[in-house]
Amino acid sequence: MTDILSGLLSTVAFAALGLVLLVVGFYVIDLLTPGKLGQLIFVEHRRDPALLLGSSVVAIATIVATSIYTAEADTLQGLAETAAYGLIGIVLLAVAFVVLDLITPGRLGELMTDDKDDPAIWVTVAVQLAVGVIVAASIT
Repeated sequence: MTDILSGLLSTVAFAALGLVLLVVGFYVIDLLTPGKLGQLIFVEHRRDPALLLGSSVVAIATIVATSIYTAEADTLQGLAETAAYGLIGIVLLAVAFVVLDLITPGRLGELMTDDKDDPAIWVTVAVQLAVGVIVAASIT
């Protein structure tokens, strides 16, 4: 019975950490783009910011899931590793966004928050997903 309780508590702890990392990722993306993501997506129904946020969430979830899957048997050590890999992943996603913004014409944040759909979002989505997969594959 204690194994089941221990497993349940471990599951709740890892899931809670994953949710916290997703929230941190949301705020980092929010800082990188003009305007408020919540307003742009859920009130103004803008597609481009929704695609950016969605790809970032999938990338972060891939990193977090991989770090949980590869975590050591010790729950506290696993939580620390998951937090570290998740935060590194969020930073690398932000860096990838900024680098892409620097090497392409225009401002990605402004393109994604204007009134029209922009094809640049699809490149940004691909970069976010690629960085998430690369970080996840790098976790040992």
